Amino acid sequence: MTEKEALNRLAALCSQAERCPYELTEKMHKWELTAEEQARVLERLTAERFVDERRYVRCFAMDKIRYNKWGRRKVEQALRAKRIDRSVMQEVLDAIDSSEYLSVLRPLLKSKEKSLKAASDRERRARLTRYALGRGFSLSEIRQCTDTPDDITGDEDFMD
Repeated sequence: MTEKEALNRLAALCSQAERCPYELTEKMHKWELTAEEQARVLERLTAERFVDERRYVRCFAMDKIRYNKWGRRKVEQALRAKRIDRSVMQEVLDAIDSSEYLSVLRPLLKSKEKSLKAASDRERRARLTRYALGRGFSLSEIRQCTDTPDDITGDEDFMD
Protein backbone atom coordinates (compact mmCIF):
# COMPACT_ATOMS: atom_id res chain seq x y z
CA MET A 1 0.00 0.00 0.00
CA THR A 2 1.27 3.46 -0.79
CA GLU A 3 1.53 6.32 1.64
CA LYS A 4 -1.26 8.23 -0.12
CA GLU A 5 -3.60 5.22 -0.06
CA ALA A 6 -2.92 4.74 3.64
CA LEU A 7 -3.60 8.41 4.32
CA ASN A 8 -6.93 8.24 2.47
CA ARG A 9 -8.01 5.02 4.19
CA LEU A 10 -7.09 6.28 7.65
CA ALA A 11 -8.76 9.65 7.06
CA ALA A 12 -11.96 7.83 6.12
CA LEU A 13 -11.63 5.61 9.18
CA CYS A 14 -11.05 8.60 11.47
CA SER A 15 -14.06 10.42 10.05
CA GLN A 16 -16.29 7.52 11.14
CA ALA A 17 -15.10 7.29 14.75
CA GLU A 18 -12.42 8.62 17.08
CA ARG A 19 -9.12 6.77 16.80
CA CYS A 20 -5.94 6.99 18.81
CA PRO A 21 -2.51 7.31 17.20
CA TYR A 22 -1.49 3.84 18.41
CA GLU A 23 -4.41 2.16 16.61
CA LEU A 24 -3.52 3.95 13.39
CA THR A 25 0.17 3.09 13.72
CA GLU A 26 -0.74 -0.58 14.20
CA LYS A 27 -2.84 -0.52 11.02
CA MET A 28 -0.03 1.09 9.05
CA HIS A 29 2.40 -1.48 10.43
CA LYS A 30 0.11 -4.26 9.13
CA TRP A 31 0.05 -2.52 5.77
CA GLU A 32 3.87 -2.65 5.85
CA LEU A 33 4.52 1.09 5.65
CA THR A 34 7.97 2.21 6.75
CA ALA A 35 8.43 4.10 10.00
CA GLU A 36 9.06 7.35 8.09
CA GLU A 37 5.89 6.91 6.04
CA GLN A 38 3.92 6.14 9.19
CA ALA A 39 5.23 9.27 10.87
CA ARG A 40 4.34 11.46 7.88
CA VAL A 41 0.82 10.02 7.59
CA LEU A 42 0.19 10.40 11.32
CA GLU A 43 1.57 13.93 11.28
CA ARG A 44 -0.73 14.89 8.42
CA LEU A 45 -3.78 13.30 10.07
CA THR A 46 -3.00 15.21 13.25
CA ALA A 47 -2.45 18.49 11.40
CA GLU A 48 -5.79 18.09 9.62
CA ARG A 49 -7.48 17.25 12.96
CA PHE A 50 -8.54 13.75 11.98
CA VAL A 51 -6.59 12.55 15.01
CA ASP A 52 -6.57 14.36 18.33
CA GLU A 53 -5.34 12.40 21.33
CA ARG A 54 -7.03 14.68 23.88
CA ARG A 55 -10.38 14.45 22.07
CA TYR A 56 -10.01 10.68 21.79
CA VAL A 57 -9.30 10.28 25.51
CA ARG A 58 -12.25 12.47 26.46
CA CYS A 59 -14.66 10.48 24.25
CA PHE A 60 -13.23 7.10 25.27
CA ALA A 61 -13.38 7.89 28.99
CA MET A 62 -16.92 9.24 28.93
CA ASP A 63 -18.20 6.34 26.84
CA LYS A 64 -16.63 3.74 29.11
CA ILE A 65 -17.91 5.45 32.25
CA ARG A 66 -21.46 6.10 31.01
CA TYR A 67 -22.15 2.98 28.98
CA ASN A 68 -19.80 0.31 30.29
CA LYS A 69 -19.98 1.56 33.90
CA TRP A 70 -16.21 1.55 34.32
CA GLY A 71 -14.32 3.40 37.01
CA ARG A 72 -11.35 5.72 36.49
CA ARG A 73 -8.79 3.01 37.20
CA LYS A 74 -10.15 0.65 34.58
CA VAL A 75 -10.40 3.47 32.03
CA GLU A 76 -6.83 4.48 32.83
CA GLN A 77 -5.63 0.91 32.40
CA ALA A 78 -7.34 0.64 28.99
CA LEU A 79 -5.83 3.95 27.88
CA ARG A 80 -2.37 2.80 28.97
CA ALA A 81 -2.82 -0.26 26.78
CA LYS A 82 -3.45 2.14 23.88
CA ARG A 83 -0.21 3.95 24.76
CA ILE A 84 -1.85 7.28 25.49
CA ASP A 85 0.37 10.00 26.95
CA ARG A 86 0.06 9.92 30.75
CA SER A 87 -0.30 13.70 31.08
CA VAL A 88 -3.19 13.82 28.59
CA MET A 89 -4.84 10.88 30.30
CA GLN A 90 -4.51 12.41 33.77
CA GLU A 91 -5.79 15.80 32.61
CA VAL A 92 -8.96 14.29 31.15
CA LEU A 93 -9.60 11.85 34.01
CA ASP A 94 -9.18 14.63 36.59
CA ALA A 95 -11.71 16.77 34.71
CA ILE A 96 -14.50 14.20 35.05
CA ASP A 97 -17.35 15.60 37.13
CA SER A 98 -17.47 13.63 40.39
CA SER A 99 -21.27 13.93 40.74
CA GLU A 100 -21.76 12.39 37.29
CA TYR A 101 -19.17 9.76 38.12
CA LEU A 102 -20.92 8.79 41.35
CA SER A 103 -24.30 8.81 39.59
CA VAL A 104 -22.94 5.88 37.57
CA LEU A 105 -21.64 4.01 40.61
CA ARG A 106 -24.74 4.25 42.82
CA PRO A 107 -27.16 2.45 40.45
CA LEU A 108 -24.45 -0.08 39.62
CA LEU A 109 -24.10 -0.97 43.31
CA LYS A 110 -27.87 -1.04 43.85
CA SER A 111 -28.44 -3.44 40.96
CA LYS A 112 -25.60 -5.68 42.09
CA GLU A 113 -26.91 -5.65 45.66
CA LYS A 114 -30.24 -7.13 44.47
CA SER A 115 -28.47 -10.19 43.08
CA LEU A 116 -26.18 -10.76 46.08
CA LYS A 117 -26.77 -13.57 48.51
CA ALA A 118 -24.82 -12.77 51.65
CA ALA A 119 -25.05 -14.21 55.16
CA SER A 120 -24.41 -10.88 56.86
CA ASP A 121 -24.44 -7.18 56.17
CA ARG A 122 -20.66 -7.14 56.48
CA GLU A 123 -20.27 -9.84 53.85
CA ARG A 124 -22.70 -8.01 51.55
CA ARG A 125 -20.68 -4.78 51.80
CA ALA A 126 -17.42 -6.67 51.23
CA ARG A 127 -18.82 -8.31 48.09
CA LEU A 128 -20.15 -5.00 46.79
CA THR A 129 -16.78 -3.39 47.43
CA ARG A 130 -14.89 -6.13 45.61
CA TYR A 131 -17.30 -5.86 42.70
CA ALA A 132 -16.88 -2.08 42.42
CA LEU A 133 -13.10 -2.34 42.80
CA GLY A 134 -13.10 -4.79 39.90
CA ARG A 135 -15.02 -2.25 37.83
CA GLY A 136 -12.24 0.28 38.43
CA PHE A 137 -13.71 2.47 41.16
CA SER A 138 -11.58 3.57 44.10
CA LEU A 139 -12.33 2.64 47.69
CA SER A 140 -13.09 6.24 48.64
CA GLU A 141 -15.66 6.51 45.82
CA ILE A 142 -17.24 3.22 46.86
CA ARG A 143 -17.46 4.41 50.45
CA GLN A 144 -19.30 7.54 49.34
CA CYS A 145 -22.02 5.34 47.85
CA THR A 146 -22.48 2.82 50.64
CA ASP A 147 -24.38 3.15 53.91
CA THR A 148 -21.69 2.52 56.51
CA PRO A 149 -18.32 3.28 54.96
CA ASP A 150 -16.18 2.32 57.98
CA ASP A 151 -17.23 -1.34 57.92
CA ILE A 152 -16.42 -2.01 54.27
CA THR A 153 -12.81 -2.92 54.82
CA GLY A 154 -10.46 -3.32 57.71
CA ASP A 155 -11.27 -6.94 58.44
CA GLU A 156 -9.07 -9.94 57.80
CA ASP A 157 -11.56 -11.83 55.62
CA PHE A 158 -12.18 -8.88 53.24
CA MET A 159 -10.46 -10.52 50.25
CA ASP A 160 -11.28 -14.16 51.10
